[in-house]
Amino acid sequence: MKKTNWLLLVLALVLSMFLAACSGGGDEGTSSEGEGSSDGGEKKEEKADSQDSEQVLNIMDSAEIPTMDSSLATDAVAFQFLGSTMDGLYRLGENGEVEPGIAKEHTVSEDGLTWTFTLREDAKWTNGETVTANDFVYAWQRAVNPETGSEYGPYMMGGVIKNAQSIADGDTPVEELGVKAVDEYTFEVVLEKPVPYFKSLTTFGTFLPLNQKFVEEQGDKYALEADTLVYNGPFKMTEWKHGEGWTLEKNEDYWDAEAVKLEQINVKVVKDVATGVNLYETGEVDRAGLSAEFVDQYRSSDDFRILEEPVLFYLKFNQEANEILANVKARKAMQMVIDRQSMVDVILNNGSIPSGGDVPKNFVSHPETGEDFRDINGMLVEKNVEEAKKLWNEAKQEVGQDTVELGYLGGDSETAKNLDAYLKDQLEQLEGLTVKVQAVPFKERIDRDKKMDYEIQFAGWGPDYIDPNTFLNMWVTGGGNNHTGYSSEEYDALIEKANTEFAKDPVKRFETFLEAEKMLIEQDAVLAPLYQRAKAQLWKPYVKGVIVNPMGPDFTYKHAYIEGK
Repeated sequence: MKKTNWLLLVLALVLSMFLAACSGGGDEGTSSEGEGSSDGGEKKEEKADSQDSEQVLNIMDSAEIPTMDSSLATDAVAFQFLGSTMDGLYRLGENGEVEPGIAKEHTVSEDGLTWTFTLREDAKWTNGETVTANDFVYAWQRAVNPETGSEYGPYMMGGVIKNAQSIADGDTPVEELGVKAVDEYTFEVVLEKPVPYFKSLTTFGTFLPLNQKFVEEQGDKYALEADTLVYNGPFKMTEWKHGEGWTLEKNEDYWDAEAVKLEQINVKVVKDVATGVNLYETGEVDRAGLSAEFVDQYRSSDDFRILEEPVLFYLKFNQEANEILANVKARKAMQMVIDRQSMVDVILNNGSIPSGGDVPKNFVSHPETGEDFRDINGMLVEKNVEEAKKLWNEAKQEVGQDTVELGYLGGDSETAKNLDAYLKDQLEQLEGLTVKVQAVPFKERIDRDKKMDYEIQFAGWGPDYIDPNTFLNMWVTGGGNNHTGYSSEEYDALIEKANTEFAKDPVKRFETFLEAEKMLIEQDAVLAPLYQRAKAQLWKPYVKGVIVNPMGPDFTYKHAYIEGK
């Protein structure tokens, strides 16, 4: 999920997650789920009525798009608008179901290793060229080519597509990646091993095609401006004012253009919640995120929405940045000293729930019993200030420090600053600890995370596909999104076993993930889990048909429309 991956890092209510994908969340909108989503004649009649309304959606995001290059994107904002302007082999539809994109259908070999996709012949790029199998070959090879510098390419494809990891490591020519254009409209993929979630993986932004001729013509300018991009999805970006906002317009050349009702989507970058609420009240935007102080004011409004998500937030500890952070007792102390319930009830006040693990609630279930993953493992971290102080004092003695000053990398939105101030206060209950908060823009936070230029970092993750692996695989030694200095042969072996030996044994695979999560959080204290996100927002009732996704882009606007405005 860089989900998402929801995954994504600009905070809960105002959005943006975490490193992302996640999927990790992207903008500050919420769901219109249940509005205009009935079947049959009623839905058709509603959409007919929608033609009387101007089909323009006005929304906000709390961060600039760091990049629109699908090979380089790692965050929720980028994946949101890549998903709005591009089609991959498949895309997400209602209820998280995978629906056809450029692929009409596919077959899988008996051993589960060879996937053959039949592509539609009517898909076009906005430069007039046809979307072909070579566009996928080029894009996927580019994503794992070490010269590209992609973070998600090796992360998403390594150990999944044949030779991807070896290519990313510089040991194998990129031409030996397990992808092939059998002919213009037949794309073949050979996997390293059976991958239970591969079909949903193909909906993710890293797997989008690229028009080779256009990309190479643009060179270093590719994806830096609206006119140095080419699109094959429902919308195309026609204006990109960096730091201010961007405009999407309906792509009339889209293969399924008839299904797209919106003519335009206008996005403003607004970091301040009060400003966003004011824009909503004056009718300038059609949805707004709410921070804690606005929730009670609007809770009884018909426009009020709560959207629960499988997106997690936590503190990351850079074990290489400071001797105290390399001490497991110190990390456990910082886990235990935080009052998560008060944090979600008072500071967030938006429906978010405390998190005590690395896999969210209501995300995946045991394949035999149906019991929720989170319910089985429970809260692996609980508030215990007395024990936290004891462990902290022991850690200080072990490293020979009486006083400790740690930098805290946080966000620059209003909600981020409020939450970071709360967490600073919680952590400083530990005697001798001073926390220096650094509020930086989202793009800078991503860059500093990659460089491991932080000590403590507020971070988040949304799923890239619906499987525990999307959360737990992050923390293997050398993982593309690890960036904590954590390395455990035992943990690596569990993740490897789940994805190889138990790839076709769903029960053993699931139970191995349960064991791995306990090691990550309870034993090794790699992260301090904080909360699972929900968003409190205002939506204009005339916005219909927006699909809320459990992974990848937060929302799908392909079927959205305006009715009765």
